[in-house]
Amino acid sequence: MDANRNPQRSDLAIVLAGEAGQGVQAVESLLTEAFRQEGYHVFAGQEFMSRIRGGSNSTLLRVGSQPVRAWSDRTDLCIVFDEKAIGHLGKRLTPETFVLGDGVEGTSDQRFIDVPLAKLATSAGGRIFVNTIAAGILWGILDGPKETIEVVIKRFFVRKPSEIIDKNLAAVRIGMELGRELQRAGKVSLALPPRSKPRQDLHLTGTEAIALGAMAGGCNFVSSYPMSPSTGVLTFLARHGRDFGIIVEQAEDEISAANMVLGAWYAGARGFATTSGGGFALMTEAVSLAGITETPMVIHLAQRPGPATGLPTRTEQGDLNLALYAGHGEFPRALLAPGNPEQAFSLAASAFHLADAHQVPVIILTDQYLMDSGYDVENLTVADTPFEAAIVKTAPGYRRYALMESGISPRGIPGWGEGLVGVDSDEHDEDGHMTEDLDMRVQMVNKRLRKLTALTKSALPAEWIGPENARNLVVCWGSTLEIVREAVTGLSREDLAVLHFQQVFPLPEEARERLLKADNRILLEGNATGQFGGLLKQHWGVDWQHRILKYNGLPFSIEEVQAALQKIMEKEGRR
Repeated sequence: MDANRNPQRSDLAIVLAGEAGQGVQAVESLLTEAFRQEGYHVFAGQEFMSRIRGGSNSTLLRVGSQPVRAWSDRTDLCIVFDEKAIGHLGKRLTPETFVLGDGVEGTSDQRFIDVPLAKLATSAGGRIFVNTIAAGILWGILDGPKETIEVVIKRFFVRKPSEIIDKNLAAVRIGMELGRELQRAGKVSLALPPRSKPRQDLHLTGTEAIALGAMAGGCNFVSSYPMSPSTGVLTFLARHGRDFGIIVEQAEDEISAANMVLGAWYAGARGFATTSGGGFALMTEAVSLAGITETPMVIHLAQRPGPATGLPTRTEQGDLNLALYAGHGEFPRALLAPGNPEQAFSLAASAFHLADAHQVPVIILTDQYLMDSGYDVENLTVADTPFEAAIVKTAPGYRRYALMESGISPRGIPGWGEGLVGVDSDEHDEDGHMTEDLDMRVQMVNKRLRKLTALTKSALPAEWIGPENARNLVVCWGSTLEIVREAVTGLSREDLAVLHFQQVFPLPEEARERLLKADNRILLEGNATGQFGGLLKQHWGVDWQHRILKYNGLPFSIEEVQAALQKIMEKEGRR
């Protein structure tokens, strides 16, 4: 690709927009693989309506010579498959954006270019080839090697008849020819610095990372009911279940799914459920049952905006309090919140070990943005030694709920050993028999709550990004990590840093002093009420000088975080 044009920019932002069913995601997949073959880093992010057909959806591709891992509002080149997409994208299209599409019209200060996508697709064999034509146009504009895109086309359609492959190859060549004409005529002038070697790393979505992490954690039973944006984890594990010894059950509802997971752990398996907010709400009785029976449990909660159905295909960090307080009664749990695919993988694996070792529910909090975004991933570390289940072979006189100083009683499973494994959803004695001995009740509650001490000691550390002695500190959690990292790094301020939490309960004590030491604390969350900020206030007495909250269903962008922080810094500078 030509390195002479646009030399100052290290990445290019491409937006593909159209109706559901027009093949936007197909173009994303083709181009992502083609760019990676040419040695580029690629970030892919999606925003889409809750439609099977119609509506307006878009995909962002950031293509760079250096790693790119965050959502951006900047759009250098946009290909639209229908006119409604232009209004849908709104302020993301600026006078600097090249907009290509059938019959597009802009004002005198806009770079709108009419390209006959439908006509070209018909000449290639039918309107179905519009997406391949579009991929070819973009590849031609950027002087991409014909051989690279053709290899990708053949691989992408490998299961299709040879006639379909040939027509797609013809379509991409037609598109490339037009793209090169636009570039030679000077109508579109965009390029990236060259990369010499094809990428050898992985390109993963958060969905794939969570599923792979569950496998690495020894997951061998999954029971769930489909609910976006978590469904991809269920289907991924179902697709690969036979190869990895995983039993997959699509339950009739989330209540059944959660209770099946409890039954699996009770029998010695490592069970897993994946859901979203509305589904998790139905699981809360089972979470409470896990609390009193001290049965391990792992649930992946992929957040989307509520209440009720809310915005089912959008993103939000609105279910932290739901996960934190789910289930009646008082009992310990752990909440993990990955910020990127590497953390999604490692935390999903850790969740199984954590649940097993402490006999508590562990909830992994993600959201639609993380689940549906694609990242380049250098390495996923898998433990050298296989996990060991924290169960014991029972002996005569075994007591399932023996009162231990740590609060963690030896866990036996039925049929392994000579002891009786007694479990009861009522309050119980050390043998697991139902009791109304009120002194025993107090001892059992205290025993369960003592697990919080061990959970706190093993809490995963928060990540500090930026100057060590920065007086201004942005505090965030979960999927906002890479967005805030790039935004703050781009500001290049010696007085500004970030503290990101990948475990949100119990809180990692090592972060308390650093957080309280900052003069100006800035809370950044994807919800309306600052739920994590409230948790930090409750536990550590943290006061917030500023809050940056977003809850319209879209992820934060680098640009809006930078603008908000600059405004705050200017205000602080005037004090």
